[in-house]
Amino acid sequence: MGDAILWGAVAAAPLFVGALLALVRKWPPKWLGIVLGFGAGALMASIAFELWEEGLDLAGPIPLVAGVAAGAISYYIADRILDARAARTKQRAGGGQLAVGALLDGIPEQLVLGIGLASGEPVSIALVVAILVSNLPESIGSAADLLEGGMGKSRVLLLWAGVAVVCAAATVGGFALASVTGDDFRSAASGFAAGALLVMLVDSMVPEAQSKAKESTGLATVLGFALAAGLALA
Repeated sequence: MGDAILWGAVAAAPLFVGALLALVRKWPPKWLGIVLGFGAGALMASIAFELWEEGLDLAGPIPLVAGVAAGAISYYIADRILDARAARTKQRAGGGQLAVGALLDGIPEQLVLGIGLASGEPVSIALVVAILVSNLPESIGSAADLLEGGMGKSRVLLLWAGVAVVCAAATVGGFALASVTGDDFRSAASGFAAGALLVMLVDSMVPEAQSKAKESTGLATVLGFALAAGLALA
């Protein structure tokens, strides 16, 4: 259990650190777009080389695809709720959408991490670094957007602290559930994270990066993909 608490905290910490970095300084829009593009590329690599491959290896396509559909629908519904709320309050929903994406990705991803720890699988340092590479830009971009939209600094920190704590707790939950879950559950959880991420990338993160970084977005995205894919395959 101690290992689950430790690695859950390590994997979730970048979410809160990114929010702190957004508060420390005001990021120019272009740099913020580059950071978001880089993070989007890293998340694409995480989907392709970690979540999808692991899900297929564990239980084949059926649980994986079911999880992808559930994750995509869950993010879509949450996104529509955020859009409706933003329309009522006349605020932007961009930062909130990224936070929801981080939550819907982080919970199943860290559940799988906890189950793996309970089954005696070694923790890959490359995987931990890849999580940092993707989570840090996501939280920086979201926190900066929320601050720009008028949310107070303390509320932004509390939001991302909450996301980080819930994701870290999911690792402990996965460790505790390991004895009553099987490969089908792990495969579906990986698919759920992948589905939520894909919708978030297409609907929120990439458009946000493009609007801020313009022609630099594609290059930043490819660099993020290359780094995270290299770590995943190392």
